[in-house]
Amino acid sequence: MSRIGVFICHCGSNIGATVDVPKVVEAARTLPHVVYADDNKYTCSDPGQQSIRDAIEEHDLDRIVIASCSPRMHELTFRKMLHQTRINPYLLEIANIREQCSWVHKDIEAGTAKAIDLVRMAAAKIDRDTPLYTTTIPVNKRALVIGGGIAGMQAALDIADAGYPVTLVEKEPSLGGKMVMLDKTFPTMDCSACICTPKMAEVGTHPRIEVRTCAEVEKVAGYVGNFEVTIREAPKHVDYELCTGCGLCESKCPTKITSEFDQGLGKRKAIYKPFAQAVPSKPTIDAAHCRKINEGKCGVCEKLCPTGAIRFDDEEKRSTETYGAIIVAIGYQLIDWADLYGEYGGRVASPNVITGLQFERLVNASGPTEGHIQRPSDGTEPKSVVIVKCVGSRDPHKGKAYCSRACCMYGAKHAHQYLDKVPDGRCYVFYMDVRTPGKGYDEFYMNTQRDGAVYLRGRVSKIYEQGGKLVCLGEDTLAGATVQVEADLVVLETAMVPADDADRLGSMLGVTRDKDLWLSEAHPKLRPVETNSGGVYLAGTCQGPKDIPDTVAQASAAAMKVCILFSKDELESNAMIAGSDVGLCNGCGACVAICPYQAVTLEEVTRRENSVMVTRTVSNVNPGLCQGCGACTVACKPGAMDLKGFSDEQIMREVEALCL
Repeated sequence: MSRIGVFICHCGSNIGATVDVPKVVEAARTLPHVVYADDNKYTCSDPGQQSIRDAIEEHDLDRIVIASCSPRMHELTFRKMLHQTRINPYLLEIANIREQCSWVHKDIEAGTAKAIDLVRMAAAKIDRDTPLYTTTIPVNKRALVIGGGIAGMQAALDIADAGYPVTLVEKEPSLGGKMVMLDKTFPTMDCSACICTPKMAEVGTHPRIEVRTCAEVEKVAGYVGNFEVTIREAPKHVDYELCTGCGLCESKCPTKITSEFDQGLGKRKAIYKPFAQAVPSKPTIDAAHCRKINEGKCGVCEKLCPTGAIRFDDEEKRSTETYGAIIVAIGYQLIDWADLYGEYGGRVASPNVITGLQFERLVNASGPTEGHIQRPSDGTEPKSVVIVKCVGSRDPHKGKAYCSRACCMYGAKHAHQYLDKVPDGRCYVFYMDVRTPGKGYDEFYMNTQRDGAVYLRGRVSKIYEQGGKLVCLGEDTLAGATVQVEADLVVLETAMVPADDADRLGSMLGVTRDKDLWLSEAHPKLRPVETNSGGVYLAGTCQGPKDIPDTVAQASAAAMKVCILFSKDELESNAMIAGSDVGLCNGCGACVAICPYQAVTLEEVTRRENSVMVTRTVSNVNPGLCQGCGACTVACKPGAMDLKGFSDEQIMREVEALCL
């Protein structure tokens, strides 16, 4: 017969304010097989855990019910505590009387009654719980980092410096991401390239880091500790083993096209390095614009190359390798404002309406204008600039409801840069609110105002050209009046949105996305860099908008999680996973289709049925991949799938207890 111990937590006033905890304890003592019940102010604390251990010994308990906060918070904490006792860690039930009870009730009578119901259900279920045991999985101590921006580079360096090999995959021809496009970084106004390019060089020369550019992850199979990853590398049409990066081919190429790195404000050649400090410091041929590849003409680069490194017949390469952990650091992109905000003129109608990232290229000494701020339309120096913040951010009707976090500081930085380079210029900043939460950020914003930037609190409703000027119609909500400002140049601080690849990679890796389509962490407070897929971690702006310091900090945190994983030769698997009853399975495959982790497959098995050997197709669960979500158990029509720890019988006991 079971000997159940029940422990009710006050959680300070979180639970105690809306639940009569002593009354719940008294009710628990009357439940079948409950031999001990008590309360605690903070059960998760060290004294609270010790009181449970003491009660186990004193009252010979063999299974535990804890009524407290969500199991997402502290179920693992209490399982670790039970590891120190003779009770199997899975003979534990958490009755969530905080999130599901006290936080949704104001009436103490209603809250108490519901708490008693939840405890009764947990006690009924645990009476049918059985001990569960984990297995071990070998760990391949090699990491894959997807994305070569500042987050990916920082994560790769931290892991490699800890002694583990890393493969860094970047879809562009060079490392650096968007940070290397910037001119300065707030609030210290350090040269962005001076920070970023040495780190790029360090990554490119690190003996434990393999850099693959023009590459994408095409397929991921396996599970934590043993991911089988297929990487596709696009043809570069240049043999990097022979190329010395002399630049002769690039200088003689006759084809000029719009530069993506310069945000459409400059030109590049068909064979090119995105920028002078690119890593690897070797060119790539853009096959879509190369005359030799498309028309069979030209071939100047091949004729002039002193090492014979040009390969017009180069083909894409695929390789499949094993990694123990994956860090996703694919960054962000900017919202396409022209399609959403036609009232701002659009790119074609108003070439002098640019984004903040385009302004970064204009003001950058290595940019298309060598740092001279010029109007894209005629190359003249703008004597008045309007900066519009929150374009696409905090706008649920047209753009995104969330704040992009960094735009306020980018706006202040751009105002400062403009006034520094055009001392006699006038700068106006339209804003909704000013948010400066970082270290030194508010001082930087105040200095921008002292520089002469005029801040107008209100949105811009329309931008149009008139008499060679851009007219910005808006409002000043502080003055309670409409305003009309003429400008030579308008800079839009546009919203950060998820990268194009986020959906594809998220589906491939089993990482969920939130309502705004950012990749989701496992828990916003306790597991901010982990995902619900074991061995997959997030770094930087693939998880949501953030600035450079927060991005670097999260990248190092993700790298540390990988190092912790790699510090073990074997990994303990999840015990609460699905299992298939071969006798009931009819091989329909519904479980395979619904599994978000690709943990279920169909296999042929031969077994004896009624003295005859029969071969049937049945489902099989990979214990390394299964995360115990239970989706397959719901989809299984014959009832062959069951979830350990949440069997049909255990759930029905809870339902019966609730109906008493």
